[in-house]
This record gives sequence, structure tokens and C-alpha cells, in this order.
Amino acid sequence: MVQSKTVQAATKRRLKIWLFLIVVFLAWAMYTVFNQANQKDELNEKLMSLEADRNALQQELDQLEKDVMLLNDPEYMSQLATKEQGMVKEGEQQIFSE
Repeated sequence: MVQSKTVQAATKRRLKIWLFLIVVFLAWAMYTVFNQANQKDELNEKLMSLEADRNALQQELDQLEKDVMLLNDPEYMSQLATKEQGMVKEGEQQIFSE
């Protein structure tokens, strides 16, 4: 009888240790899950910001490439020189309007 009480006490102690370990493991697992979810949200926000920046830079690049193509066109350069610098071809007259 004394021995069965000792066995029961040892069994209860082992059960309490296992329950404690399970609770500690579950607490760690929950902490890890919530921490990773928070990190994921922060990284998603950073990704969205970087994608918006990339899109803006891509639009600027496209516009600059278009400007380069226009500047390589002799007709456009002639119009630009006339409009901004007042330059005219020989034999032409510039007309000013107010």
C-alpha cells in the first residue's frame, strides 16, 4: 500500500512535468507563430513600398527613353531650337506672337 502511494505520487509528478513541458512548448510555438506573422506583415508593407518605388522609377525611365528618342530626331531638334532658342534656318523668318 505504501509502495502504491509512492508509485501514484511518482506518476502524478511525471504527468505534471509532461504537462508543464507541453504548456511551455505550446507557449513557445504560439509566440513564434505570432512573431512570424508580425514579421510577415512588416515585410509585406516594405515590399509594397518598394514595388511602388520601382513602378515610379520604371515610368521615369520610360519617359527618359522617350525623350532620348525625340532628341535623336533632327526634326524635333530643329523645332526645339526654334522654340526655345529662337534659332531659325537660313532663309526663314521667325514670327512672334503675344
